[in-house]
Amino acid sequence: MDLFEYQAKEMFAEHGVPVLQGQVAATPEAARHIAAELGGPVVVKAQVKTGGRGKAGGVKLAATPAEAFTHAQAILGMDIKGHTVHRVLVTEAADIAAEHYVSFLLDRANRTYLAMASVEGGMEIEQLAVERPDALARVPVDALRGVDSELATQIAVRGGFAPGEQAEVAALLVALWRVLVAEDATLVEVNPLARTPDGRLLALDGKVTLDDNAAFRHPGHIDLEDRDATDPLEARAKAKDLNYVKLEGTVGIIGNGAGLVMSTLDVVAAAGEEFGGVRPANFLDIGGGASAEVMANGLEIILSDAAVTAVLVNVFGGITACDAVADGIVQALGLLAGRGDAVDKPLVVRLDGNNAARGRQILLDAALPGVELVDTMDGAARRVAELAATGA
Repeated sequence: MDLFEYQAKEMFAEHGVPVLQGQVAATPEAARHIAAELGGPVVVKAQVKTGGRGKAGGVKLAATPAEAFTHAQAILGMDIKGHTVHRVLVTEAADIAAEHYVSFLLDRANRTYLAMASVEGGMEIEQLAVERPDALARVPVDALRGVDSELATQIAVRGGFAPGEQAEVAALLVALWRVLVAEDATLVEVNPLARTPDGRLLALDGKVTLDDNAAFRHPGHIDLEDRDATDPLEARAKAKDLNYVKLEGTVGIIGNGAGLVMSTLDVVAAAGEEFGGVRPANFLDIGGGASAEVMANGLEIILSDAAVTAVLVNVFGGITACDAVADGIVQALGLLAGRGDAVDKPLVVRLDGNNAARGRQILLDAALPGVELVDTMDGAARRVAELAATGA
């Protein structure tokens, strides 16, 4: 989960990374009030999870609370690279003598962590990495050792910081590493890390990406979710503990296992080319426990998607046998009918693996209206694409 700048800065402050005072506002009047409380010049910054805010007009300096109101009024509702601005951060303005760059991130390719630092910041770091790669230090970090003062000083030295600046930069790097570890983040970044004329270091901007796999350790992280941008179906699915992602097609997909579901998406998309470009409508992995309730919840979410015109259930029986999955489908359709949820879209089912023959027989005996059995994955993908295209 990516955080907004104001959320990242609040997290930074909790762990000792220096930031300027500021508050988030959802209305121009709130921005005016915050600016009056802070006193002096402020910066009004659009809160969106994308870069290029300044170039788009989403970052403005305000000398007075009245100017903060005017700028907030212009920025709120703005579209920046497809992201609508719902909030602005009103923060103290600062004089800047120099801009630097520091970050820690999970380096998946090398199965380690990576520190990056440069005395040259404030620009797109990708641009610096391409144009002047020697100006950007890349230092591997052993997860077991972490970042202590010694390693932080080495990072600062390799980043090109002057001897008189290295101790302060090192202290900030130790605090930034503390953010990454304590919050289970995969990225913590400060760009620009500003040095003021009086020598202070300040995180003027911040990026944090949290590891969703560690969410169970951080119940408070749920409050950081961007509910304005969450798809309603995804929100409903999450409430039911379903691993669901909304896509833009018309074929609802249910499978067991992320790899199988991903393959199913590809096969359906390929088969759909024959029928005018039919595409998958979602990713839904019900995992190994395909109980009737789990299947019913999955079908309920998919069938409530107005874009879906046909559904494919693609299951490979392993720990959960295909006969249990078939029983789950029969019971799920019964549960949905009992809830008053109409199952009026065709359902193509492909079962393979453990007890597949018995699973197919269960579905044949049930004679469920609108349910078709297809033996192969390719055949099931083609049939569901055909049904989705015709709306049958």
